[in-house]
Amino acid sequence: MPATLIPPVAAPERPAHRDANVLRWVGAYTASMLGDSVFFLALSWAAVRQGSPAEAGVVTAVSAVPRALLMLGGGVVVDRLGPRRVVIGSDAVRCAAVLAVAALLFAAEPGLWLLALLALVFGAVDALFLPAVGALPARITGKDQLARVQGMRGLAVRLSSVVGAPLGGLGVALGGPAAAFALAGLLIAGSVPLLVSVRMRELPPDDAAAAPDGGTAWRDLRAGLAYIRGHRVLGPLMLVIALGDLGFVGPLNIGLTLLADERGWGAAGMGWVLAGFGAGAGTAALLLTVRGRVPHAGYVVAGALVPGAAAVGALAQAPVLPVAVGTALLIGLLAGLSGALCGALLQTQSAPALLGRVTAVAGIVSLGIAPLSMPLFAAAIGAWGTGPVFAVSAVVCGLGGVVALAAPGVRRAELPR
Repeated sequence: MPATLIPPVAAPERPAHRDANVLRWVGAYTASMLGDSVFFLALSWAAVRQGSPAEAGVVTAVSAVPRALLMLGGGVVVDRLGPRRVVIGSDAVRCAAVLAVAALLFAAEPGLWLLALLALVFGAVDALFLPAVGALPARITGKDQLARVQGMRGLAVRLSSVVGAPLGGLGVALGGPAAAFALAGLLIAGSVPLLVSVRMRELPPDDAAAAPDGGTAWRDLRAGLAYIRGHRVLGPLMLVIALGDLGFVGPLNIGLTLLADERGWGAAGMGWVLAGFGAGAGTAALLLTVRGRVPHAGYVVAGALVPGAAAVGALAQAPVLPVAVGTALLIGLLAGLSGALCGALLQTQSAPALLGRVTAVAGIVSLGIAPLSMPLFAAAIGAWGTGPVFAVSAVVCGLGGVVALAAPGVRRAELPR
């Protein structure tokens, strides 16, 4: 449906968590994220069943390649066509691809090539979907509500991570990978009508003037990068996000697995530590959803990153499992708060007409650069042990807080009232 057929709406008078238009978007996002969680579980299970562990690892990781390579171009497409069209179209393609594979798996076992192809398609479409998701909130609510929307988005992510894995496991138990893929496709399909019903706001004249002017895509991409580089908040904020993610991703993923094995906590113990992290991050998201605004946002980002970094280093020194769970809860609370505020500052400091490109750059930092550090992180633990490597990660993460304090634009950044 063309965007011009959707009547514009004025900024909502009520808070975002009570605005039906925003709640429809949050419902669509939650359904889509649940579908993602079920999809990746089904993909990994099917790959393990049909290939060696190494081949399964390649299949599950291959979606990251097109996502990283194409996301900058995806941001340009989002800004040219509008986030609503792109998010609806990309979600529909993801749904169709997953359901098609489910149908093929019900009929036969085509092999790993089909799973690898699906992962590639999913990653390529994500290069459009993720920038569109990031650019959409600024078109459906006022700037003073964007921090609250980031909190609601964080709650959706936590819900999908907690509920998605059991749903995927239930699908596999009842009907194998084919049933789990079908469930993932149906969940993603449920988001599409909700997205279609979301109404869009008109861009203010100043923001509309920043929209792509019909030149080449390369020129639009260069203009977006120049805009970020020259912005007193966005430029250093990208560095803050990169350092924070590099410091958190290794320890809370592969590092936690190796730490649990080293301490004899087992899979159950690792699950408890992850639950602590999830509870902390969920609490931070709920706090932002309820409050809607945190004063002195730039200072709070730095104030959360520095002690959060210290907690990352302390996690490797936890003597017993309960201490590790408590430390992980603190990490989740501080990381969730700093991450949500960084996202809110990206939303409020960017011109909406450029948000696709801004979100794409932030996505490459978070979903491209940081995950690539995990093999290096694992190799470093093998060489020097968990304690020193967690400490180095803590220093990297803490540098993000130092940059936030040293950059005047970030340090003095405020969320709109």
